[in-house]
Amino acid sequence: MKIEVKKNILASNAVVAAGNRERLERHGVSMINLMASPGAGKTSVITRAIEGVRGELSLGVIEGDIASEIDSLAIEAMDVPAIQINTGGSCHLTAAMVGSALDHLDLGALDMIIIENVGNLVCPAEFDLGETARVMIASVAEGHDKPHKYPLMFREVDAIIINKIDLLPYCDFDLPQFRQIVAGLNPGARLLELSCKDGFGAGDWCDWLLGAAARVSGGA
Repeated sequence: MKIEVKKNILASNAVVAAGNRERLERHGVSMINLMASPGAGKTSVITRAIEGVRGELSLGVIEGDIASEIDSLAIEAMDVPAIQINTGGSCHLTAAMVGSALDHLDLGALDMIIIENVGNLVCPAEFDLGETARVMIASVAEGHDKPHKYPLMFREVDAIIINKIDLLPYCDFDLPQFRQIVAGLNPGARLLELSCKDGFGAGDWCDWLLGAAARVSGGA
């Protein structure tokens, strides 16, 4: 007898995710699921967003990690509400975890929530959290062949940030080839080049976020 455990888990998660999405829509809040491998620069990408949209969007952040509160403390230091989720070993966030975090945020005071998912390029792509959009970070230091190795992640996102672009002269990263591979997997994905170190491309990243927020608020 075959037991469809994974199928049942995803189905249950989808029900909770739909509830999260409906809850956010009632408040006109967009939610971005930011995914990447460990060390790709998720927290730095979020801090660049906070700096760039301050005064235009009211942000909240949900930080997902296996352990520690380092990232949420860094966000709170920027006067942005941050809820820490420690998964205790799980390699991804679930809709139920995010729903519990939403209970601790004042949704009426927010325009957008950015979720920093657990560093992983496999499991997070399979779990709907109730997000408005999905973004992944591919850092130059990781190599241009990542889309071949993790095709599901690259297919499932709305935008891809090519982070640490300032390292391009020092890494064996073929940018045209990367773009070509991504176009074959997900031609509709927006590609954004970014350097969190010097701020190159931060304006494009923030403009993308403003557009995502406007699409939600316009329909609320």
